[in-house]
Amino acid sequence: MLCPAPVAAPSSLWSARRAFLLAAGAGAVAPALAQVDVGTSSTLRKLIPAETLERSAAQQYQQMMEQARSQRALAPDGHPQLQRLRAIAQRLIPFAAPWNDRVGQWRWEVNLIGSKQINAFCMPGGKIAFYTGILDQLKLTDDEAAMIMGHEMAHALREHARERLAKTQATNIGLRLGSQLLGLGDLGNAAASLGGQLLTLQFSRSDESDADLVGLELAARGGYDPEASVSLWKKMGNATGNKQGGLAFLSTHPSGPARIEQLQLNVPKVQKLYEAARKRG
Repeated sequence: MLCPAPVAAPSSLWSARRAFLLAAGAGAVAPALAQVDVGTSSTLRKLIPAETLERSAAQQYQQMMEQARSQRALAPDGHPQLQRLRAIAQRLIPFAAPWNDRVGQWRWEVNLIGSKQINAFCMPGGKIAFYTGILDQLKLTDDEAAMIMGHEMAHALREHARERLAKTQATNIGLRLGSQLLGLGDLGNAAASLGGQLLTLQFSRSDESDADLVGLELAARGGYDPEASVSLWKKMGNATGNKQGGLAFLSTHPSGPARIEQLQLNVPKVQKLYEAARKRG
């Protein structure tokens, strides 16, 4: 497990919140969010190119799915819970593009793994997976499942993993600012081996807050009740006392009163987006 990274600069989080508030206040179907920076400095972008990390993530994801298939734990296409998740994704993905200009190149995938683990994730490049444990043990409604999916998609869209890994990579490499500065090719090769770390990342509090807001908006625009974000995290909090299955999701996404309070304050700001989506059917 990676150590928690330093909290992101307030300005990057503010840009996300400002865009969120503007979009929510406008109540428009198509937000003017294309200019929003993902909060990753140009130096860090050079350390780990997005396409390199996305390729590494796709390879890691494929390996995981093959392993699950070999263990007969990968849900077939006709599985009702998998169909449910893919239907949710189809309603959220159309609203992802304004948050990241690479979305047009992403090949989204949604899969379901049979496991008691309370876990779900979205890797860079749009590789989504849920574990049956998070659906069954928390008895998630479609609205609550959409909040989880939106939150995980937001981590990928806002490139939180890329920033965390770049900071770790920069620390490990030391950047060799002396007589032998590493070139981008060396850094890119190093980035290619980072796929295995994607599932053990611990995001900063500002990353989590950012993903909560962006995910809440994505779900609301997809026609999912914003109030479900509050009920979801209350269930998450209650699950900390549940000894059945792993709590991998909660180890990297801790619940708490402050998180729930922030969601409660922001739910009214996306209510019009949700109502507009419901009217569209």
